[in-house]
Order: sequence, then structure tokens, then C-alpha cells
Amino acid sequence: MRNRILFALAVAGLLAGVLSAAIFAVRRTSISPAFIPAANPYEHGVYANGIVESLQDSGENISVYPEVGGTVTEILEHEGSHVARGTPLLRLDDSVQRAVAEQQQAQADAAGAMLEELRAQPRPESLAVATAQVESARANVKTADDQRAKQQAAHDNDPGSVSKMVLDDSINALALARANLAVAERQYKLVKAGAWSYDIRNQEAQYNALQKGAAASRALLAKYTITAPVDGVILSITATVGGYVSAQGTLESYSGGAAPALVMGTGDDYGAVRCYVDEILIAKLHDLESLEATMYLRGSDVQIPLEFVRVQPLVAPKIELSNERTERVDVRVLPVIFRFKKREGIKIYAGQLVDVYIRTP
Repeated sequence: MRNRILFALAVAGLLAGVLSAAIFAVRRTSISPAFIPAANPYEHGVYANGIVESLQDSGENISVYPEVGGTVTEILEHEGSHVARGTPLLRLDDSVQRAVAEQQQAQADAAGAMLEELRAQPRPESLAVATAQVESARANVKTADDQRAKQQAAHDNDPGSVSKMVLDDSINALALARANLAVAERQYKLVKAGAWSYDIRNQEAQYNALQKGAAASRALLAKYTITAPVDGVILSITATVGGYVSAQGTLESYSGGAAPALVMGTGDDYGAVRCYVDEILIAKLHDLESLEATMYLRGSDVQIPLEFVRVQPLVAPKIELSNERTERVDVRVLPVIFRFKKREGIKIYAGQLVDVYIRTP
């Protein structure tokens, strides 16, 4: 019995060996690579990681932040839109600031109306009243003078016919009437002169101050509508209707950090590539103005020649590193900016990582 079992196991092992040999002898077709890795096109060249960005005289892409905080009520453009400078992009809730601006403008209008009133003086009606008062005072003087003359004549003809007290009262009445006439004439001149120059200047100062305050409120109100700072294309919009944005930006949902409300890029025929050259390879870059470089789009066999633009002369931590306080950063790179002409039919997006080779002597 035992011999039979051993014999059966031996036969099974033999069959398994033959089957395994047959299986492993079959040639399997190798899987083609998704893309051919970029090869150095130069006899001598250095490799660098690159990031596509907008072509600008300085900086990277254009981050748009609001100068005031508020809730987004309307988004007027969409990502990918080509906009001109000054085009409204989004609006914030401006109800409170609009009311403040209207109130200050109303105060300025009231001050302006008061200034016009001062400049328009004297009023014809006020001048007519002052004229009537002068004429009335003159008539009173005439009446008082006539009364005094009669009393004086009677006294001169017969001193006993008019008492001394009555004659003195008529003389005093004439003096009082003349004094009232003098007051009426001065009042007439005051009314005719119009507003005092100091009052006009004071009102002008108040009007100008209120006008400037209203202008400042209108300028602040205009900031609740965010407009395009340059001609270009909208790359991303982080703000959402109903969301809150401030001068620090808005909360980015996925990363949990602050992000600009919008990001714009220049819509020129050229794009830029920011290459990060490792610090140990910087010495190989001699004549910067005559640098030649080639960009490869990852996942394709597309290669695009690059033109040198400038060097950012600051060696900084490599962009792939977070540069946190708890992290030791040992890799530092030199940013070198190239530009390339955009080609028809080839989609290249800002923020895209590319492979770059730079020719060296």
C-alpha cells in the first residue's frame, strides 16, 4: 500500500513538472510602455524639473485677491474665459457700503445746498424787508421831527403854553427815531452785503470734506466688484457664490489652506517654463544668454524648444518640498525661466510639470 502511494506521488510530481515547463516555455508578449521617457537630446546637458506658467516680466501667475471682505453674490466669468483689463469678474455683497456711500453723498449734497444759499445772499425778499424797515424809520424820524418843531414853535411863542417836560419828550422822541433809522440803515447794509466771507469759506471747507468722504465711500464701494487687473485668461476660480472671501483669499476646500479668489494668466502666444536646476549642476550653466533647452511633455513624445528669458538669482528649497519647520531641507535649486511658443493642437496648461534638458558646454 505504501509503495503505491509513493508511486502515485512520483507520477503526480512528474506531471506537474512537465506542465510547469510547458507553461513557462510559452513566450508572452511584452506590454508597450505608455510613453517613451524623455531622453537627453544634447551630447552634454543637465536635467531639470519644470512648471508651466504665464509669461510675465516678474512673478508667476496673477493671483487676484479682493481688497475688502464679503460674501460672494455673483460670479460673472468662468474658468478659461479670455477677459480684457477692467472686466468685472465677481461681485461681493455691498449692501452696507452702498448705504454708507449714499448717506455720505446726501450729506455732501446738503452742505453744497447750504453753500449755494450763502453765495446767493441777499435774498430779494430779505432785502425788500430791510428796505421797508429803513423807509418806516425815516417816516418815524419825519413824524418825530415835525412834532418836535411844533412843540418848539409853541414854546417859543408862549413859554407857558408848552411845558418843559413835553418839549424834552418831543426832542427825545426825535433822537430815538433817528437812532432807529441808523439801526435800520445798518441792517439794510448787512442784508445787502450777503453772507460773510468767513462763513462761505467755512461752508466750502465742510462741503469739500464731505465730497471727499463720499468719493472715498464710492471708491470703496467699487472694490466690492473685482475686475481683471490685466488682459488675460482666467485659470482658476476658488470663490463660490455664497462663500466668504477676504484680503487673505478664500478657504480652499481640498487643501484646507488659504487660496486667491481667482488666478489669471496672460493669454499671449507664448508661455513660460520655470525650471529648477539642482545646486550641484549650477556650475555647468556658463553663458546664460545663449542657453539652449528643450521641453518634453510628460506622457507624450512632444518636445518643444525653449528660449532663455531670465534667471531668478536666488537659490531656494526645491518646490516639491513643503519647507516646514520640522523638515530638513537639503535640496536647493536655482529657478531659470524659459519661454516657448504655443503650438496649434497641443494643449499645455499652467501648473503642468514638464521635463527640461539644458545644453551645457
